[in-house]
Amino acid sequence: MRKKTLLVISLLVGAIAAFTTCSKLLPSMINPEDGLCGPVSLSNAQTVLFSAGNDQFFAHRTAATGLGPYFVATGCGSCHTSDNRGHPFTILTRFGQSDTLGNTFLNEGAPQLGAFALSGYMPEQIPTGATSTKLIAPITAGVGFLEAVPDSEILNMAAANVNNPDGVRGHPNYGTIPSFATPLNGAIPRGDGKYICRFGRKASVYSLQQQVANAYNRDMGITSTYLPFNPYNYLDQTIPELSAPEVDNTTFASVVFYVTCLQTPIQRNGTDSTVMYGSQVFTQVGCAVCHRPTMTTGYSPIDALSYQTFSPYTDLLVHDMGPGLDDHYTEGAAQTSEWRTTPLWGLGLAPGVQGGSVYLLHDGRAHSIQQAIGMHGGEAAVSAQRFGALSASDQNALITFLKSL
Repeated sequence: MRKKTLLVISLLVGAIAAFTTCSKLLPSMINPEDGLCGPVSLSNAQTVLFSAGNDQFFAHRTAATGLGPYFVATGCGSCHTSDNRGHPFTILTRFGQSDTLGNTFLNEGAPQLGAFALSGYMPEQIPTGATSTKLIAPITAGVGFLEAVPDSEILNMAAANVNNPDGVRGHPNYGTIPSFATPLNGAIPRGDGKYICRFGRKASVYSLQQQVANAYNRDMGITSTYLPFNPYNYLDQTIPELSAPEVDNTTFASVVFYVTCLQTPIQRNGTDSTVMYGSQVFTQVGCAVCHRPTMTTGYSPIDALSYQTFSPYTDLLVHDMGPGLDDHYTEGAAQTSEWRTTPLWGLGLAPGVQGGSVYLLHDGRAHSIQQAIGMHGGEAAVSAQRFGALSASDQNALITFLKSL
């Protein structure tokens, strides 16, 4: 219903102004007052492209349309319900090693476990000696804004933590970008030619183009021009070679455009007195040091993303979160206990896409916001302790604020 409605909007109206009333036009989506509503302001042609990407994002693949032979989900929307976060039913398993020298299990199916297999193929298994981690898909809405943040702003946020009295440091996760990726606007390569990565739980993915290529290939077993080979399963040597990519470049580009142009989640009840006081408490206990309230984008070829100040509540840096959140697995240069600061926007919408409950942190182990805060260690330990020392009313105000995001 959602996909058909977006297509009708693009064909009959042809202007993004139609989306300002999407609370009436898109009844199957989350109401805009509740957080998420379509794309940023786009031209007529861009709206059609966005609609095409929406169709593909929420489409379900089958063996006849390239799925498998090993996969985790049959479509992007399976893990990103309503462009929000995932849930335990679509949890991913990554495996590899506990050092930062590179994944030594690539010839044994790494980095992602194909939890499901088509008939005639053997499901993957984690090989002996590999470490593994469980990951719930992060929120999709607003990611184009995160991509448009220039490296200089990320570096400035890291520099601001150098003398933080609570021990907060944080650093970018640098990585080698794939050969098909074009450096982003405002990219500042390090001396060794590596670039700041910003997507994924450990900030190991450089761009949304790379993220979409990875998702097609690792999550659905679908090849593209950018990743032309099916994921390797060392237990199964019967995977046929393909004569052509299973997702064409036009379809691929439309999905990248779709996720790039998703609007940011909208805060609800922002002028409520408890929400406003909770925002102050959030800053007072030190949460805002890592969960930065605002960022500003640089130039983007999409006008609506250029030079915009927005509120993601992240710094896009990886931080040591202590032994309690150490998963003994790493991606890129992130240590095993380091995690990218999760954007908090859309947090209050989590129950709506997680079956009425919440599954927070990287693997869903926390079942309430209070529990998630209490599990923060390492660089976040002081802030977590301050939260625990608050009065019940102040804790409630802070939680009320977070639920408004």
